[in-house]
Amino acid sequence: MKNITKSLIALLALVAISCDVEDVQDRPVIEGVDSPVLTAPQSGAAYVLKPEATDAQAERFTWNSANYGGDVEITYAVEMDKKGNSFKTPKELGTVKSQNQVSVSVSKLNTAALALAATPFVAGDFEVRVKSTVSTNVMYSNVVGIVVTPYTTETPKLWVPGGYQSTSGYGSDWTHSSAPILLAEGYGKTAFEGYVYFATAQDPTQDGKGYKLSTEAGWGGTNYGAGATAGTLSSDGGAKNLGITTPGYYRIKADTDPTKLSIATLKTTWGIIGNATPGGWDTDTPMTYDPATKKWTVTVTLTAQSAPDNGLKFRANGNWDLNFGDTGANGTLEEGGTNIGTSAGKYLITLDLSNPRNYTYTMVKQ
Repeated sequence: MKNITKSLIALLALVAISCDVEDVQDRPVIEGVDSPVLTAPQSGAAYVLKPEATDAQAERFTWNSANYGGDVEITYAVEMDKKGNSFKTPKELGTVKSQNQVSVSVSKLNTAALALAATPFVAGDFEVRVKSTVSTNVMYSNVVGIVVTPYTTETPKLWVPGGYQSTSGYGSDWTHSSAPILLAEGYGKTAFEGYVYFATAQDPTQDGKGYKLSTEAGWGGTNYGAGATAGTLSSDGGAKNLGITTPGYYRIKADTDPTKLSIATLKTTWGIIGNATPGGWDTDTPMTYDPATKKWTVTVTLTAQSAPDNGLKFRANGNWDLNFGDTGANGTLEEGGTNIGTSAGKYLITLDLSNPRNYTYTMVKQ
């Protein structure tokens, strides 16, 4: 019995060995022979991407097949990186198996460009290639240079770093992370607005004084200084700082359109006016600015008045050139908006202009 068992074990071992040998002999040898060849797009192809076409095809990438010495399934991936980065940090635009094309949408190309630190609405140079993979064997195609102008639906900002920050309640001087910002009208727009408090005058001829406008929360983007004439901006690296002659709370408007490059500052003081206020429609009741909270406040006794014909408004500099009302009666202010209705009583009224283009107020009964 023991001999029979030993014989069976030996026979099974021989069969297993013979099968393994045959499997190894029959298994194809996979090795790279010919790399894939990227045939579209052509070198220098340019793409100006638009948010309204987000789901449309930006490009159909095509290539000639790679050769791995046999009939094997090949995985292809289209990669993109910044020009000159040697594909150290590539972004994948699409992947397929044993096919020779990938359709890439506007959204996909835009996302990749932004992830590679492209500046929205500015043309940038990139490189694309095809990566082919079979098991652990990888081959790359030729590299093609393309130009992509991405977009963003995020509203552009301008940071306002300067030598005024530490004395004005904005953290350390020349620090972007704590600097106030200006906000554009919308994505792709170049007209910016915001309010900034300067506790001290800022003479740009003095070392460390003045301020700049930066497109990024750091110095890596475009930084605007004073232009050749008053009221203009310059993106030249050697441009002197912008300045403020008189301390105060300023509305800053800037336009970074290369054909305009303008800046306008308006010093403001704020008050409330209306037949609900002590001064009626003839005299403003002044408000006080607090650098710590970055808000204007006043405590005042109001009479009951119904909007839109009566009530109160916020007014700058004692005239109607700049005033805010609440058209939607929702606590958000609009320039030249509807009068704000009131109930009788004593109120703490707060005006908050620290969030550009999102100006708000509160009225808390005391």
